[in-house]
Amino acid sequence: MRRVLKRVRRLLKRLVPEDAGIRTGLSWKLSAAIALVGALVALALSLVVHSAARVSMLNNSRDLADSRVQVAQRMYESGRTLSFGVKVDDPAIPQDLLEKVREGRRATYVSEGAHGVPDIWAAVPLKDGRVLSLHTPFTDRSTEVMKDLDQALIIGSISVVLGGSALGVLIGGQLSRRLRKAAAAANRVAQGETDVRVRDAIGGVVRDETDDLARAVDAMADALQERLEAERRVTADIAHELRTPVTGLLTAAELLPPGRPTELVLDRAKAMRTLVEDVLEVARLDGASERAELQDILLGEFVSRRVAAKDSDIEVRVVHESEVTTDPRRLERVLFNLLANAARHGKPPVQVSVEGRVIRVRDHGPGFPEELLAEGPSRFRTGSSDRSGRGHGLGLTIAAGQARVLGARLTFRNVRPAGAPEDIPAEGAVAVLWLPEHAPTNTGSFPALPMSGK
Repeated sequence: MRRVLKRVRRLLKRLVPEDAGIRTGLSWKLSAAIALVGALVALALSLVVHSAARVSMLNNSRDLADSRVQVAQRMYESGRTLSFGVKVDDPAIPQDLLEKVREGRRATYVSEGAHGVPDIWAAVPLKDGRVLSLHTPFTDRSTEVMKDLDQALIIGSISVVLGGSALGVLIGGQLSRRLRKAAAAANRVAQGETDVRVRDAIGGVVRDETDDLARAVDAMADALQERLEAERRVTADIAHELRTPVTGLLTAAELLPPGRPTELVLDRAKAMRTLVEDVLEVARLDGASERAELQDILLGEFVSRRVAAKDSDIEVRVVHESEVTTDPRRLERVLFNLLANAARHGKPPVQVSVEGRVIRVRDHGPGFPEELLAEGPSRFRTGSSDRSGRGHGLGLTIAAGQARVLGARLTFRNVRPAGAPEDIPAEGAVAVLWLPEHAPTNTGSFPALPMSGK
């Protein structure tokens, strides 16, 4: 079951990114995307509005200059004095405008003046062949209007970007919270809490892609639970059915006459009975119905007595004695399985140390296989060739299951020289059992601690 749950956990990590990425990346990326789009739209609109306003003002100025030069033409032809700054045959008239006028057409022209301020020209041919022209700069009022317009466009663009960023943070934050809730619920499912449902965890009335993800994870959890329960029942039924014939086989073997064949038959029958009992125990642990029977014990004294009774050659070192509340029978089962694993797959000397609530079992063999370090113990798998070939992988599986019933944490690591790369062979394997400070209750839950007052 643990192996399947670990595979589910890896699948959920692919479906839902790391928590830090969801918490910070999504909302800010969405905000940045909206802000960027808003900035581009605001910039494009500002350029269009600025250009359109400038062209409109220039056209108005050219129309005004054209009207004035027509009035000046009538005044000149009637012999009256010219006004509006109109000149005859002005040497500064642009060449392009002069060519159009010589073709007999009235025309206007815009040129770049000093400091980037446009100059407005208007010219008209006279009956005597001369050219009447009017030169006026872009009016100060028009320049001020353009400056005010540009300022308004800048303020509007900044407002759009800030508003888009705030909207992105709001939308992304809401989506991020829903995804965080979904990730937390999915992790609880992967850790074995099969009654948790992601859809209930995210809540809300919004229907979006997170709801699709939640329903998919819930459906997967339901299917996984049904499959695991079916496998557990089949395993338990098979082991239970095998128990009676194996017991009969062992009894019959004990009645055989003494000799080497009898010893071989007895040895294999005992091994088969042990295997059947281990499979039944694994099935019971998978059912999550086991409960600890708690007692207060001195951990260092308990470990020393149990290890001495099993193998007096194993060194036990009590660094710090501690009184713990736990199930002695299950703790002994975990300890003996760790010692059996060290004796079977490791090399002597096997050392046990007790420090407070922590028990360490170390051997000096080739170390644990990488698969076990990455995924934890798995039944019927012993890992690399150096540690395989003997056993069924049930010992550490049972130890991990019993540790869960105790509310403890069982970890595995290999011992390597300080600073040595991963390809250097290990100098031993260490299994560490961390007993909880507060033992589980007889219902399998943990007591709620009172809040400390200030």
